[in-house]
Amino acid sequence: MTKRRYEVRKDFTTLANEMKARDLITEEIPPLTHLDSGEKALRWMEEFKVSHLPVLKNGNFVGVLSESDILDKLDLVEKLDVLFDHLPRPYVNEHAHIYEVLSRMAEHHVSIMPILDDQEQYIGCTSVYQLLTILAQTGSIRERGGIIVLEINSNDYSMAQIAQIVESNNARILSSYIMSSPDSTKIEVTLKINEMELSRIIRTFERYDYVIKASYQKSDSDDDIQRRYDELMNFLKF
Repeated sequence: MTKRRYEVRKDFTTLANEMKARDLITEEIPPLTHLDSGEKALRWMEEFKVSHLPVLKNGNFVGVLSESDILDKLDLVEKLDVLFDHLPRPYVNEHAHIYEVLSRMAEHHVSIMPILDDQEQYIGCTSVYQLLTILAQTGSIRERGGIIVLEINSNDYSMAQIAQIVESNNARILSSYIMSSPDSTKIEVTLKINEMELSRIIRTFERYDYVIKASYQKSDSDDDIQRRYDELMNFLKF
């Protein structure tokens, strides 16, 4: 079975669009040094609930250490510069947009992302939990509303028309994102709308021959969904 890869384009309308990498730095995760042992690295990863940590040598960023890399070594009491000749070196510049930070973390499959200044000096790092927390605080995510998922031929996509349909029902789009697959001519457009009752909007979309792939409206499960979200955030933090 061919693994599907999606290109995701997000438009969080109330996200702080000027947020840069330097604004995402967390003070809770310190870097390792080349003189630290493998045992210390594992202990810190467990303590800070991450599976990667940045490593510095004489104050300079040399790479990112992963939990799996350490576990492959036999003598964990050795220093990191003895255990590893080379470490992968993913990072972002302090001026990188939050979207670039997200993209780089996904590309390199890391739980933290080092942040360097214009002279490539290490100034801190951010984590998956930090980014989730920031995104969860954006207005479009926090504000109550319903969700509609449309399936559209890519050639027929028009956000202007979609917005017009929503607004004709006295509602507005809080946020949207698009998922496209390279092996399909169809795309999925997910809309967060500032209304919990979506029946009228859905009927209007159907009159315009839009395919409603899914919808999520107000139901008795809302409190359960909120509880599960809170549990997820607590798990990521602790």
